[in-house]
Amino acid sequence: MAVHPDRFSYSAENCSIHRSLDIVGERWTLLVLREAFYGVRRFEDFIRALGCPRDALSARLNTLVQEDIMRREPYREPRRRARSEYRLTEKGIELFPALLALQQWGDRWRADASGPAVTLTHRDCGEPLTMRMGCAGGHGPLTAREVQARPGPGARKVA
Repeated sequence: MAVHPDRFSYSAENCSIHRSLDIVGERWTLLVLREAFYGVRRFEDFIRALGCPRDALSARLNTLVQEDIMRREPYREPRRRARSEYRLTEKGIELFPALLALQQWGDRWRADASGPAVTLTHRDCGEPLTMRMGCAGGHGPLTAREVQARPGPGARKVA
């Protein structure tokens, strides 16, 4: 990616990547999202799948609910107290390509010699999922070398 000539005259303080990482940049948060995409809904099932501390999971789920990435849905099993399931919202579902990109990078550069632990396929045809970067003009797949960062409408000049 080529550095735009104005790059250092604009502040990075309101960067969307930075703001996104404030919400989802913690390890357990990304793993909670992974499990939610795999269909896990209940607190105890998240604990079983992740093996994380209960207080860490509770904090991550609360953040995801506060940020409208997940929502709580009450349920009650017979003779048990009411509890909540955690379901992805539309905002949460839109994070799937980011997780898929991380998974594909990990499959290429960090997988065991025997191969990836999980493969994701299209439900209808059975083919593996792929992430491809393209532009609104229909060009692609593109690589980082073909991308240029330019100041956007929210860019702020450095004082």
